[in-house]
Amino acid sequence: MSMPNKEEVLEAIHPVTDPEMNISIVDLGLIYDVEADEDTSKLNIKMTLTSPMCPVGPQIMGAVHSTALQMDNVEEVEIQLVWSPPWDPRNMATDDVKMMLGIWE
Repeated sequence: MSMPNKEEVLEAIHPVTDPEMNISIVDLGLIYDVEADEDTSKLNIKMTLTSPMCPVGPQIMGAVHSTALQMDNVEEVEIQLVWSPPWDPRNMATDDVKMMLGIWE
């Protein structure tokens, strides 16, 4: 049995929202990378937060972890919180989110 690919993981965690903005963390561009290790059935997810001082960071990371862990063939999930590159909605958010946030380029 195969591990889920990056697109499947992103689809699964899409319902996880930033509670302060009520916008999907996937659409915000907070998920930087997803890697699946077939040998260990482990997902490695690199993500960031809207700011280093985000008060709901642990809640968001926990939701990503528990959601990914429920996927078929996944036995372990590691969340790596990264700050480089810094999150910038002008470059990382979807066009719909940019419009919602009033970002016009």
